Amino acid sequence: MNDAPILEFDPTRAAFIEPQQVITPRDMPEHCVITFFKDVMEEVAAERQAIQLVENRWEDGPHPVYEIQHNGQRLAYMHGGIGASLSAALLEEVIGFGCRKFIVCGGCGVLDAGVDVGALTIVKDAVRDEGVSYHYLPPGRTVAAHPAGVAALEAELERRGVPHRIARTWTTAAPYRETPGKIAARRDEGCVTVEMEAAGLLAVAQFRGVPLGCVLYGGDDLSGAEWDNRDWQSKGDVRRRLFWLAADACLAL
Repeated sequence: MNDAPILEFDPTRAAFIEPQQVITPRDMPEHCVITFFKDVMEEVAAERQAIQLVENRWEDGPHPVYEIQHNGQRLAYMHGGIGASLSAALLEEVIGFGCRKFIVCGGCGVLDAGVDVGALTIVKDAVRDEGVSYHYLPPGRTVAAHPAGVAALEAELERRGVPHRIARTWTTAAPYRETPGKIAARRDEGCVTVEMEAAGLLAVAQFRGVPLGCVLYGGDDLSGAEWDNRDWQSKGDVRRRLFWLAADACLAL
């Protein structure tokens, strides 16, 4: 028994409740974009006459998975849920439904003042400062993104001529405990961004053997003496472009 229960990793593959026990596979697209932009999701649904494949109702309401036709192919998309625990569970379920290849797009805080609002970062790996990844992988400092996911995003960004960086992110479950000391420490170990989901999603993808890449746009700034919101959530054009960029990268997987 460990003093910290979160470090008591159990390598048993089968859990008491497995997704396939409670989920019936559907006729789902192989490719799926996971986004945190509900505003963009609604626009895409209206513009592309999206089909709702499954409602996927939780206690907080539905978490639907949609399908559109994009570049002549089937593409699923869904909201990722806020926080690693919900995001990881939703990813487990959409894998159970039948999707197999994933690109995640979202926003993030930045720990480097040189990252402008809207600047894109492909996640190379994530510092595991949340709880979900420790139930999927042995204890460790970071979890790496799938090479195919990174490569697909990098190729698409280069094809479009979009400046970007490939870097480490800090995934935390406690946004109101991002202390100055922790921010400095994470910056010193190479974290450029901070968010709440990447480590959990990457861990689930690794455990289930599916490729998943993650791209983030620069949002609020935590690099200075005071927090600067930078009105980051109002960047509708950035969010729309990033969704379609993720869609193209996903179909290339």
